Amino acid sequence: MSGAHREAMPGSSGWVRWMPGTFVLLWATGFIGAKYGLPYAEPATFLVLRFAFVVVLLLPIAVAARARWPPSGGQVLHLAVAGILVHGGYLGGVFSAIHAGMSAGVAALIVGLQPILTAIAAAPLLGERIIARQWLGLGLGFGGVALVVGDRASLGGLSAFSLAMAVLALCSITIGTVYQKRYCGSFDLRTGAIIQFVAAGFALAPIAIAFEHAPVRWTGEFFFAMAWLVVVLSIGAISLLALLIRRGAATKVASLFYLVPAVTATIAFLLFGETLGALALAGFGLAVAGVALVVRG
Repeated sequence: MSGAHREAMPGSSGWVRWMPGTFVLLWATGFIGAKYGLPYAEPATFLVLRFAFVVVLLLPIAVAARARWPPSGGQVLHLAVAGILVHGGYLGGVFSAIHAGMSAGVAALIVGLQPILTAIAAAPLLGERIIARQWLGLGLGFGGVALVVGDRASLGGLSAFSLAMAVLALCSITIGTVYQKRYCGSFDLRTGAIIQFVAAGFALAPIAIAFEHAPVRWTGEFFFAMAWLVVVLSIGAISLLALLIRRGAATKVASLFYLVPAVTATIAFLLFGETLGALALAGFGLAVAGVALVVRG
């Protein structure tokens, strides 16, 4: 894919209209992939393997296409820092919290604070103006998330460690979104992803080596989970996230995460027969309304 074509793609009006919804749907499947894969590998080990497979897939594609690498060491460093935060810190925190016993619903509720923190940070750091309607939307969105996961989530497994890991994930994805918007600018998605996943892998590898000793069980479910998370999440959803951050305000992009728990609950209902209660359905509608208020216009 040529550089000109790469830059032209996000400008296609039809594609742009579908980007947010596609991103939310793909991102929501991450909890399903984690549910399948985490019983067979510890979290940091799981993620290091996942990042390594992504690099193995993307590197020959980038070389064959002669993709543009960042022109300066400073941009490489910025991409690496964003990768450590968005991939290493966020995914490492979420996977560790769930592995330690926290339910995916409670983890999603904690990480669901991200749009509010992003809005607070984006105003002074990025110069984004958050109007009253958007603050109302952010509040409604968080209320919707609380209803969705509160209707289904179990408080079992909560501990100081799991709570700390969920908060780490929240802070990492918030800071990483704002940092990438401010410092990374426009970059080739293929080479940029390689840099980010290599950096995240090197950040998590010492943790896996020092604290995780259980062998990986290469079962069919683990292979499926790994393939899904590598291709659909780490390449597909992360590329969409980078495009959305590049094109839109950080607050508007972050507000899309409000829809993830509701979509995840819907997927779980379709795949596993998990029921959606009245509170969850009401929360879904509230989250959609909140996102609409934030991104309108």
